[in-house]
Amino acid sequence: MRIKKQIMDAEGVRRALTRIAHEIVERNKGTEGLVLLGIRTRGVPLAERIARKISIIEGTMPPVGYVDITLYRDDLTYFEEKPPAAQTKVNVPITDSKVILVDDVLFTGRTIRAAMDAVIDWGRPQCIQLAVLVDRGHRELPIRADYVGKNVPTSHRENIAVVLEEVDNEPDQALITESGH
Repeated sequence: MRIKKQIMDAEGVRRALTRIAHEIVERNKGTEGLVLLGIRTRGVPLAERIARKISIIEGTMPPVGYVDITLYRDDLTYFEEKPPAAQTKVNVPITDSKVILVDDVLFTGRTIRAAMDAVIDWGRPQCIQLAVLVDRGHRELPIRADYVGKNVPTSHRENIAVVLEEVDNEPDQALITESGH
């Protein structure tokens, strides 16, 4: 894999998350009933950052949890052994909540479908919305993001790599990478 282009630097990531936070508050008319759930791994710190930004805007921070989709993946039959499940943490009732799923990159939609299955196992939300830092296209399922930091059309040879300080111990950025085939 080689880095082809930086599409967001740390400031670009910060601005995108600030805009997403404002859009979430506007669309949901405040924070009442909101629950942010980050999809492990990079969706978790993104959800926490968005929640902090919402608390600055509204004066109240929505609860934040995280969801592990490992056991909900539709490709588990390809593994000889089931991969170990990480954890899901939801400390508030999901039923009748407005759940905002947060992830770093939206690609085929399969991760989001798995996350929705996991959420519904926890309760019946009023609605599920999706916030992503980067939407790269190439959907295989009819899923779209409600809040997008940046739309980046990519080829199938390209990937999007999101680097976050909390996970990677490097400055935030989003990169287009390309396989060497």
